[in-house]
Amino acid sequence: MRSIRPSFTARREGSTRRTSPVLAAVALASALVLTATACDSGASVADGAPSASAVDGDGKITIPDDIKDQLKEHGIDLDKWRDGDWKNWDKDDWLREAEDFVNPIIEDLWDPDRMREAEQPDQSVDEGDLSGDQGVTDPTPEPVEAAPVPASYHANVPEAGKVFFDSPEGTMVCSATVVKDPANPGKSNMVWTAGHCVHAGKSGGWYRNIAFVPSYNDAGKSAAELQGVSPEEVAPYGIWWGDWVQTSDQWIEQGGATGGDGAAYDFAVLHVTPEEGSGGKSLEETVGSALPVDFAAPAVPEVDSLTATGYPAAAPFDGQRMYRCQDKPGRLSIAAADPTMYRIGCTMTGGSSGGGWVAAGSDGRPALVSNTSIGPVTAGWLAGPRLGEEAKSVFDAVSGKFAP
Repeated sequence: MRSIRPSFTARREGSTRRTSPVLAAVALASALVLTATACDSGASVADGAPSASAVDGDGKITIPDDIKDQLKEHGIDLDKWRDGDWKNWDKDDWLREAEDFVNPIIEDLWDPDRMREAEQPDQSVDEGDLSGDQGVTDPTPEPVEAAPVPASYHANVPEAGKVFFDSPEGTMVCSATVVKDPANPGKSNMVWTAGHCVHAGKSGGWYRNIAFVPSYNDAGKSAAELQGVSPEEVAPYGIWWGDWVQTSDQWIEQGGATGGDGAAYDFAVLHVTPEEGSGGKSLEETVGSALPVDFAAPAVPEVDSLTATGYPAAAPFDGQRMYRCQDKPGRLSIAAADPTMYRIGCTMTGGSSGGGWVAAGSDGRPALVSNTSIGPVTAGWLAGPRLGEEAKSVFDAVSGKFAP
């Protein structure tokens, strides 16, 4: 798999702010839409790093001609894109395949108001869909009340943050976690989230303007208190745009809006780059922490406790504050042929999708072992994929792509 773009910045000019519409009520039959960025089976990582953008004598970022040509191969005119052409979601023009990912930085697009107004993606699943499943499903867990993470968030969960993106339904938000990169020890630029936070699955393609904000709203202010604040108050460690994203083949092919299809493979890995200069520091160096990912976590019966963290945005939450739930997991089987998922009691709602699930890893130290994927329409529990070989192949591909 090869990247078709490096990181670069396109300043937004003459565009108007686009606010997200109010999403329609979710029917009981609806379920989580997952997203997966996957390579085709056996696809190899591209040789070499993507071309770098250049800075001219006036300090302005310029786009190399070869990168402009690559964008044009996908029908993308950078000037038109930054001025609003990214809002065209015509099915024929919506890039879908893993190798098609493009995400040009549009400087100043993610301002505090736009971030505050982002909606949660649908992550509900009809519990009736589970009744005929074969495989192992434990009794529905008792709800665990989500507890607010004390501010400052950076002092308590420095790896956590929010993912923002644009979809045909509007401006959306998920949660995510900074993870360690074995190819760049101590200098990771990798972020873990849910597949449905980056790709629409079998019904569509890649979402756009994907960006990660670590320690979003670090002081834990309310939505009312965030009106009119400076960018530094909502993004104290900057805005980091995805310059490459991958997810599972299963999510791209199976992820859908009903029945939880593809949920067992609902994970994605972003490689990010700062919108503005970070002084040469990586994301991990900037936030001061990153979690290892454990692809050999103990089986469900052997896990004493899981802690899920995220920014729930659907009522009764407003998406501005960080919460977490801690519970002993049970098992959830959506389809007998797919891996059994973790499930915990938790009242977090949409917006917490993609947030990291942390447990003692195979070495006994805290590690990311899953991410929030689905939950019922009425809330009360969350389920996440148990990470295995498919997840490791996605992770390794992204790590290897940006190896020194």
